[in-house]
Amino acid sequence: MQIQELTSYLENLAPLAYQESYDNSGLIVGDYFQEITNVLTTLDCTEKVIDEAIEKNCNLIVAHHPIIFKGLKKITGSNYIERTVLKAIKNDIAIYAIHTNLDNVTGGVNFKIAEKLQLKKLSILAPKTQQLMKLTVFVPKEHSGKLLDSLYEAGAGNIGNYSNCSFRTEGRGTFKANEQANPSIGSRGTYEEVEEYRVEVIFPAFIKNQVLRGMRKGHTYEEISYFLTPLENKLQTVGSGIIGELDSPVDTLEFLQFVKTTLKAGVVKYTDITHDTINRVAVCGGSGGFLLQDAIRAKADIFITSDYKYHEFFDAEDKIIIADIGHYESEQFTKELIRDEILKKFSNFATYLSEAKTNPVNYL
Repeated sequence: MQIQELTSYLENLAPLAYQESYDNSGLIVGDYFQEITNVLTTLDCTEKVIDEAIEKNCNLIVAHHPIIFKGLKKITGSNYIERTVLKAIKNDIAIYAIHTNLDNVTGGVNFKIAEKLQLKKLSILAPKTQQLMKLTVFVPKEHSGKLLDSLYEAGAGNIGNYSNCSFRTEGRGTFKANEQANPSIGSRGTYEEVEEYRVEVIFPAFIKNQVLRGMRKGHTYEEISYFLTPLENKLQTVGSGIIGELDSPVDTLEFLQFVKTTLKAGVVKYTDITHDTINRVAVCGGSGGFLLQDAIRAKADIFITSDYKYHEFFDAEDKIIIADIGHYESEQFTKELIRDEILKKFSNFATYLSEAKTNPVNYL
């Protein structure tokens, strides 16, 4: 099986369009048409991980963090990034990164953390905007069913937990075909009035071309009357962080100890205890400080994330407890998530969890 088959599957789960602007997700090293021997999943791709891939006969590494964030002008082995890339190329090992796009989707990194913490009633903490479009298209009433089926097949009409969503308004369309036209209704040179539906569906903006192909496939007209509208609506299934609840309130210190143990944190840095018990929990894997106000607005008792600076802890202002568990600790289970998703679909190669230590931080 070729690498492109696996990457297409992963990009269906976590579309590259949902990565942040600074990110570099996707195939970083390698050839899409290379056949896969085995796959190694990891949080970070380092020289030790390349060595492990060689040992386990893996020619594809799927990492959460991209080994290359910025452009490389030289690859001479002068730092760990260049040495890792050089070793991968020399050994025909491809490197694929699935980073903030996996952070931002339902079922992604933050959902894995929530699963470990046994949170329920999960929802995206800060849903993304400007990710949706609306298609408005006019079609003869008797052909509207075929058109809608084609649009649904192309990925339009999904809203949260609902599919096949559309709106239809009845009206009359008019046209007169010239001598060069090939009308499916009426004849050249004749004024026509047709009972039509104005059909409206929404879809993620990044599949616009796919939806337009579906529209053309399912429509009967030679010339289709339609228009596209960008939407400001929040896309509730895509965004940063997560908010959830425990089955019942838990003593705050007891919960902090549970977090430390469950997420295997070397240390948990936290602000003053402003709530005796914890019930509502906000989480963001990696550097999540930018979501603090979202967590407060969501009435979370505690916000679990990483990479807080000293002065940023003051921003809690006794409204919430901030708990910094460390970057690696907050995302270490991502390699399990990636491994499990691959195993759901593919069984014609082995998929291994990396055992190499990649956390650069140590604790006494």
